[in-house]
Amino acid sequence: MLFVCVISNAQWVQISNGIENVGGVFSFSYSGNNFFAGTGLFGIYVTTNNGINWAQTSLNNRDVHSLAVKGINTFAGTGVNGVFLSTNNGTSWTQTPLNNQSVRSLVVDGNNIFAGTIDLGIYLSTNNGTNWTQTPLNNRSVVALAVNGNNIFAGTIDLGIYLSTNNGTSWAQTPLNNRSVSALAVNGNNIFAGTYNSSPFYGVYLSTNNGTNWTQTSLNNQNVSSLAVSGNNIFAGSIDNGFYVSNNNGVSWSQRNEGLGTSLIKTLCIFYNYIFAGTYGGVYRRPLSEVIGIQPISNEIPNGFSFSQNYPNPFNPTTNIHFAIPKSSFVKLIVFDMLGKEVETLVNENLSAGTYNADWNAVNYSSGVYFYRIEADGFTDIRKMILIK
Repeated sequence: MLFVCVISNAQWVQISNGIENVGGVFSFSYSGNNFFAGTGLFGIYVTTNNGINWAQTSLNNRDVHSLAVKGINTFAGTGVNGVFLSTNNGTSWTQTPLNNQSVRSLVVDGNNIFAGTIDLGIYLSTNNGTNWTQTPLNNRSVVALAVNGNNIFAGTIDLGIYLSTNNGTSWAQTPLNNRSVSALAVNGNNIFAGTYNSSPFYGVYLSTNNGTNWTQTSLNNQNVSSLAVSGNNIFAGSIDNGFYVSNNNGVSWSQRNEGLGTSLIKTLCIFYNYIFAGTYGGVYRRPLSEVIGIQPISNEIPNGFSFSQNYPNPFNPTTNIHFAIPKSSFVKLIVFDMLGKEVETLVNENLSAGTYNADWNAVNYSSGVYFYRIEADGFTDIRKMILIK
């Protein structure tokens, strides 16, 4: 008997080997090559091979709603037992003095660790969890946190977003003040907020002035549970209808559920140029290039093949690569390191004649010299780029 297995790369793929039946995957974070997943029933799992295999850590009997990494310290916020800390990539965990709260959100801001709780607001530690102090935002349920420069944003249940500009010493409610905010993401000067349970005023909101004003984006009919960003690309996980992507900072959105269906997405994370989705059915993964895509710049037919120097260069962490093809061709655009090892495939598909832009987000790669090569219908070219962090 012959069995044939065909794997399609143009879709989400479930990668839950070792992390099955865990009551849902609620949170992600990473430290070096270690990628952590917080689950609903069995604590924290870790993968060191980009999700192919997962192993349960010793924090194995908690529901973990939030994760954050600061240097060698990994913090885990649990449903009823507060914050746990690991200093050895999850081999062992200790419970911090914030030990009797439901911690639903964590964020690192320099030396400060902020923990958002249910009903009791935000706690602050300035010494890696050895001590915690309740901030004046002390009577709200804070389920999302984000940092943008000196600004700390707190998303609450029912009462919108609060802002602190002084490390949590004081807080002010922003005009987005009557929503349940489940997710926050920062992209340069843009602050995105995912909201839910407030029809018709839900979906994704955007502020371009640190919360002074907010506008509802065109993704305005979904309960949004998670957000992630890469360059000008915004990703939203919904409660009811799966995964959405915007390639223009929220102006327009498209649904990209191939292989995922309409899973309830609890968390999203970008790691080594994959996007990961944590759902009640486990972990799904998809190459970032598939959902970002290459963006056509012009439909005019070029006179010949061309391949431009990336811009900006040097860069950190995102750069753009332009190329043109005069006829329909199968195009491969690959990034290599100094040793000639392939580190990323940006394009691997048939394209119509035209001029295109491809992005490379090198957030998970170290500083250094990289090369990128194009192959298209006999045309080959290679160029050098420099990542500086």
